[in-house]
Amino acid sequence: MQIKPIHCQADHKAVLREISVLMESDPEPGSPEGDRLDVLTILVEAYEAKHFGIGPPDPVEAIKFRMEQSGLTVKDLEPMIGKSNRVYEVLNRKRPLTLAMIRRLHAQLGILAQVLIGSTK
Repeated sequence: MQIKPIHCQADHKAVLREISVLMESDPEPGSPEGDRLDVLTILVEAYEAKHFGIGPPDPVEAIKFRMEQSGLTVKDLEPMIGKSNRVYEVLNRKRPLTLAMIRRLHAQLGILAQVLIGSTK
C-alpha cells in the first residue's frame, strides 16, 4: 500500500478521485481496500483542516444569525445589551461587547460564551 502525504491541490484532487472509486466498490472493513480508504480519508481530513479550516464564528455575526434564526428585533436585544442605540453600536461594531452583555446573551439566547468572547473584526 503506497501512500504519500498530500502536498498540493493536485494531490488533493487525485486522492479525492481515488476515495470516490474506493467508495463505489464498497470495500469490506479491514480488507486492503478498506484500510486504504480509511488511511486516505484521514489524509484528506488533515489536509482540508489545515488548508480549508473554518475559524471560530464572529461574535456579532453569531448574534445576527441568532436574531434571524429566532425572528428577533433590535428591541428584543435591549434587555441583554442596552437601549436600541447601544444595540446598533454593537451590531455595527462601534462598541465591543461587555462581560455583562456576554453573560446575558449567553443565558437568554444560548449563544456559546466562547463565541461571544471571540474577537470582532
